[in-house]
Amino acid sequence: MKTVIMAGGKGTRISSIAGNIPKPMIKIEGKPVLEHEIECLRSQGFVDIIITVSHLGHVIMDYFGDGSNISPAAGSRFGVHIEYYFEEEPLGNAGALFRLKDRLTEDFLLLNADSVFDVDFQRFVHWHKKCGGLAAIFTHPNSHPYDSGLIIADQNNAVLQWLTKEDPRPTYYRNRSNAGLHVLSPKVLDTKVSGPKVDLDRQLLKPLAGTNQLFVYDSPEYVMDMGTPERYAKVCRDFQNGKIHSRNLHNKQKAVFLDRDGTINSYVGFLRNITDFKLLPDTADAIKKINDSNYLAIVITNQPVIARGEISFTQLQEIHNKMETLLGMEGAYLDGIYFCPHHPQKGFQGEVPELKYDCGCRKPKPGMLLKAAEDFNIDLSSSWMVGDSESDIRAGITAGCRTALLNDTETDYGQTASVTTLLQFVETCLKQDG
Repeated sequence: MKTVIMAGGKGTRISSIAGNIPKPMIKIEGKPVLEHEIECLRSQGFVDIIITVSHLGHVIMDYFGDGSNISPAAGSRFGVHIEYYFEEEPLGNAGALFRLKDRLTEDFLLLNADSVFDVDFQRFVHWHKKCGGLAAIFTHPNSHPYDSGLIIADQNNAVLQWLTKEDPRPTYYRNRSNAGLHVLSPKVLDTKVSGPKVDLDRQLLKPLAGTNQLFVYDSPEYVMDMGTPERYAKVCRDFQNGKIHSRNLHNKQKAVFLDRDGTINSYVGFLRNITDFKLLPDTADAIKKINDSNYLAIVITNQPVIARGEISFTQLQEIHNKMETLLGMEGAYLDGIYFCPHHPQKGFQGEVPELKYDCGCRKPKPGMLLKAAEDFNIDLSSSWMVGDSESDIRAGITAGCRTALLNDTETDYGQTASVTTLLQFVETCLKQDG
């Protein structure tokens, strides 16, 4: 499979770091960002690369050559085959693809050269093929969804709406942002465009929303645009502490599994009304600290109100959208949300018969944790289950996790630790893990 890397940006926002070289050639740990990208691709067998260049493009071409050169930084060969397309005139961020159309005869990866990432591209490509659409975009939660473009998708991950920063957005929304990594079918380039300048998002991808041909690939893996001095400093720190590589889903992950009611939000019994959802004090701060750690933050919640017919799947999604929106306003995010809609007891007025059975996912059974572990390659023995009830602790123990009970009494369900708040858990239990 070919990989196209767009490396033509001028990097005006980060010119104070390096104004005389292309942005992708800025070094992290002594090596250009673009070289880190190429190493990630090569290690997974993606060795057929086309790089589009313009501003100071000769610097990139001289450094990498055709891919057989020896890296000045690593002292070994790049080990890939590289071709170039030099933009003599500005073509937008996708115009060069139409000039390369004859060389893009099969599905291909399309990446930005100024992003720092370490991603399991084999998984990403497999997902694209499984969906069977024209395009798949890599999406993830971030710490600033309130000023990011948002992708809204259905339960099958087909994109319904593509909201740019300027578009009106719902009151509450899922924290799902486009990370700038794509798998595209060459059929996308059959789109009729006018003029040489082409905008990838607005002209090629956004029009596919609602056609069942554009899908999202949600992942917690590390992808960050290092386009400002502040972000550049952050990715340098993340490289140094190993966070970037460790988040590749090829590697085993660690997670903090979080109960919802009574752990993240105030407990009100069965939560049926979205207005009753309120974050507990310091919840966002605690989850933000989890985000900054080497753990994923994943919600695991029983929601029998669906089986009982008291709320719909759509209403539950709205409640979870509110949760993500409120957290996002404070710079925190969740890497995943798993819920059990079942209930074993029958006889409720308005109940949903097909959901009334004894399932394997309802806590204290460990089904949701096991599913999350499968989805994110999680090492359960290195993970935590945190909640305020016996069922949370029993589910965590059965799954093989360490457990923390949020309780101000001396109740003992066999938990690893007892704390009074989620923030106390993070500042004690996680801090001890390093």
